[in-house]
Amino acid sequence: MITYSGVNHLALATGSMDETIRFWRDLLGMRLVAGLGKAGYRQYFLQISERDLVAFFEWPGVKPVEEKEHGRPVTGPFAFDHVAFGVETEDSLWELKDRIAAAGNWVSEVIDHGFIHSIYTYDPNGIPIEFSLVVPDCDVRKTPVMADREPTLTAREGPEPRPDRWPPLTAPTPKEERKVYPGAGSELFHGKKNATR
Repeated sequence: MITYSGVNHLALATGSMDETIRFWRDLLGMRLVAGLGKAGYRQYFLQISERDLVAFFEWPGVKPVEEKEHGRPVTGPFAFDHVAFGVETEDSLWELKDRIAAAGNWVSEVIDHGFIHSIYTYDPNGIPIEFSLVVPDCDVRKTPVMADREPTLTAREGPEPRPDRWPPLTAPTPKEERKVYPGAGSELFHGKKNATR
């Protein structure tokens, strides 16, 4: 069974890295831990937690998206609604709410969703953000809850992964054949050049 360590990084885009850093690092308090760049391209990484990062590409011509209410249904091609970050204490949730409001940004009231308490806002790129605090004794990661009155057929199979629903792994890559290719940033950390660029 595969063991995940968290969200290594969520990659988003911006037209202004400086505005993005001001919001994510200076207002939200996330450390800027890595920056890759060359002419016409940047990718910077900010630390969410001990294991999780959020990254931003800065591309010329990227404009903020139109703000969309978190969770409001849409039609047509669509891939992303909002990103939710967990906070560990009630004081942290309220401090974020107050800091965002003091900066002149819109921020929602604290909303009770039963298993989490959340606030909602937008970053300078129009990216919808939620900050959530797990309600004590309601951690759905420990005790899953299916409250949908008419769950899908697949959801009715339960919370545990069903690897038998996919073809079995019959030809794993042997260790002696595993090769890792240099990519953007490898020259900064390992002295390796990206062979494709």
